[in-house]
Amino acid sequence: MVTLPRVLVAAPASGHGKTTIAVGIMAALARRGLTVAPAKVGPDYIDPGYHALATGRPSRTLDPFLVGEGSIAPLIARGATHPTPADVAVLEGVMGLLDGRLGADGFASSAHVATLTRTPVVLVVDISSTSRTVAATVHGLATIDPALDVVGVVLNKAGTPRHGDEARRAVEGVGVPVWGVLPRDAAMHVPSRHLGLVPAAERGEAAATLDHIATVAEEHLDLDALLGAARTAPDLDVRPWDPAAALAPAATAPQLAPTPTLPEVRGCPTTLPEVRGLPTTLPEEVVKRPSRRESPVVAVAGGRAFTFRYPETVELLEAAGALVAEFDPARDDTLPEGTSALYLGGGFPEVHARVLATNRPLVEQIRAAVADGMPTIAECAGMLYLAQTLDDHPMIGALPARAAMGRRLTLGYREAVSLADSILGPAGTRVAGHEFHRTTTDPPSGTPAAWDLGGRSEGFALDPAGTGRATLVASYLHTHWAGSPSVATSFVDAAQEWRLCARQPGAGSAANQGLSGDPTSGDVEPRGSTHQRSPQRHPRPGWPPTHTLTDPLRHHGDAEVSDDLVDLAVNVRLAQPPSWLASALVDELSRVAAYPDAAAARDALAARHGLAREQVLPTSGGAEAFTLVARALTPRDAVVVHPQFTEPEAALRAAGHEVRRVVLRAEDGFALTEAAVDEIGDADLIVIGNPTNPTGVLHPAPTLRALARPGRVLLVDEAFIDAVPGERESLLPGDLTGILVVRSLTKTWAVAGIRAGYLAGDRDLVATLAAHQPHWSVGSLALRVMTETATPQALAEAERAAEETGRWRAHLLAGLHDLAVPTGGEDAPFVLAQVGDGAHESLRSAGWAVRRGDTFPGLDRTWVRIAVRDPHTIDGLLRELGHTLQHRRTA
Repeated sequence: MVTLPRVLVAAPASGHGKTTIAVGIMAALARRGLTVAPAKVGPDYIDPGYHALATGRPSRTLDPFLVGEGSIAPLIARGATHPTPADVAVLEGVMGLLDGRLGADGFASSAHVATLTRTPVVLVVDISSTSRTVAATVHGLATIDPALDVVGVVLNKAGTPRHGDEARRAVEGVGVPVWGVLPRDAAMHVPSRHLGLVPAAERGEAAATLDHIATVAEEHLDLDALLGAARTAPDLDVRPWDPAAALAPAATAPQLAPTPTLPEVRGCPTTLPEVRGLPTTLPEEVVKRPSRRESPVVAVAGGRAFTFRYPETVELLEAAGALVAEFDPARDDTLPEGTSALYLGGGFPEVHARVLATNRPLVEQIRAAVADGMPTIAECAGMLYLAQTLDDHPMIGALPARAAMGRRLTLGYREAVSLADSILGPAGTRVAGHEFHRTTTDPPSGTPAAWDLGGRSEGFALDPAGTGRATLVASYLHTHWAGSPSVATSFVDAAQEWRLCARQPGAGSAANQGLSGDPTSGDVEPRGSTHQRSPQRHPRPGWPPTHTLTDPLRHHGDAEVSDDLVDLAVNVRLAQPPSWLASALVDELSRVAAYPDAAAARDALAARHGLAREQVLPTSGGAEAFTLVARALTPRDAVVVHPQFTEPEAALRAAGHEVRRVVLRAEDGFALTEAAVDEIGDADLIVIGNPTNPTGVLHPAPTLRALARPGRVLLVDEAFIDAVPGERESLLPGDLTGILVVRSLTKTWAVAGIRAGYLAGDRDLVATLAAHQPHWSVGSLALRVMTETATPQALAEAERAAEETGRWRAHLLAGLHDLAVPTGGEDAPFVLAQVGDGAHESLRSAGWAVRRGDTFPGLDRTWVRIAVRDPHTIDGLLRELGHTLQHRRTA
């Protein structure tokens, strides 16, 4: 018997905000000091990641189809008692309250789980497109099934307080209490991807978003009423689910399992003794468990690319006698020591394909281990990782298949029967699972396939080492091992056999020896070999380039990029514009038959900065602004402060002006020192960046303003200032006499192909430059970008992006400093790093594009500029840079 206050958060349909509200409730209750046990109805992996972030505990998946009706309450009890007792449980539903397996009358729905566990239901209803009519929806859901106990409602996305009050009165009129009305709030939005939400582990700002959601929940929800309803839930008359008990046969005395027969595998013995796990209710002295020294190591893929895994998987592996060691395929260049089996679960390798592919030592080690017969399970993402290619990016190559993103989403429950003897059990083993993917493989299955899904073959069951059974099972099928625990036993048995076989005289292990080579070309050393060699790093064809740069000033980061390289050379933040901006651009296409009119954009930009309309000039990116300066002004002593973006100097020289360089020194932190100001002297045109590209230094605004004087034009390139939280040290607004500021919108909003920028500053200077601007040089799409990104909502989003970039930059800087790499400033969406001569080429050879530094005046070949990316990508770069630096130190 388990006493557990609990509620289930459900909704009329998907998209009403139940994940956000459920996570907010969890986090708000945790703030009160309560221990919250989270759970999720349905086969989802992503929502439980946010649950864990909110509560600090693993979320239990409650799916009657996957684990059976009889396991639902025990799994809730497990979550409430392990690792410590919980005060309350919050369950998040799936889809609509009554929606479950198709054709099964709501089986595996939220309502099904609520009735199985007698859990009170809280409804979350989106009222953004309704008001009083919501009462009918709530009334219907509250009365449709007498077994359901709908105890309260949360109304979500109210447009105004008046709107929310109208809906509240209507719902309360049908007898259901309203526990809160939440306003529309973009900051509570959790971004989505092709398979749903972006996993919490991949979102650097997830903790900050969670904190905001918790604050909103505290402010707008009646948590006391919710807790009161949760305490009305009856006790769960079950024992908590226990992994050891799930594995053990129904017995009251020790039983020896049949001695497994090992296939003849390259010198291994033919039989090995083993004792299987027994129920935890037996006396401890009766239960014989392998010691840690005797336990096989099962390497489980983790990190940001492999986030799909039920907690019961690891618990069952450990109960079966395995030591579970997690590794990150993006960061770790070897498998955990002593690895005897591989579990590659689900996730998003298609998002991180280039980072995974560049980890060549690990790629080659896994390829060799799989070819050598190491027991390997690969579910969905794991299968894509083992394929030959994924969206044309080379992957491990252990499977004779190519994978690619498709247009169609494949999803649904599956009843599967194994088609071959394998490490999961004999042919005919039955499991329940689900598919959820947009990728496809060519071919769609192997010979033999892994599973029969009711007349359709799926997956691959391969025996690359000729052991007599499939040692590699790879498929799109996700399984929950609490519903088929024998799979864990069979897998750990296979891992133990591998471990003992590898220990025999003359036997080796590809995983332990770090062997490399391509199994398809015959250059993988046999398992019996004792020779060790390091994975080879092969240079990319055509690099380093044989040509010489004709004009270093015209060299830019896009020249460093190619399709087979991970791009850390270009400073564009996103892969594509935000959806709201993309929609606006699509809308603008219907108007492109007319000539562009910059008036609205000019007004929007002026209002955004608190300037007069005459102080702003839209331009075709920052590049046109520099060209206009060079054409319109006639400086007698033009100074460009370097290291600095080279386009202003290139434009000045192209217009026939002499340019004097003032170079800031690395030993001064690339700061604008008094000595540098003295060197500027009486220049009548000064060009300086803030934050400076490529150094990342953010100069104090008063220091820059002090450079302005009568008869001098101060041109400040603020192309990256919107990546600085609060745009601190910007010269906008304020006294702009003699000052011009250049801004770019292309980096933050991912519209480099549209070229959207503007000038702001001294109105007389702006008028002079406008007189030299060709008619219609700024297109309609660029002008629409300016108006859309000047709104308060867009500026708030840019601020959140700047804060996220700051966290990611800190991650990059910490990693570089751990490698003893000197760096420049710390206030830009890129980092200048002194990695040493030849490191740029070495990184490129290994699949990483960073911006070379020697084309910036004042820098040499030892410097590179690294664009800030998400920590997952950065970890891959740091891994490769560490190899490069280690090789140089030991060469």
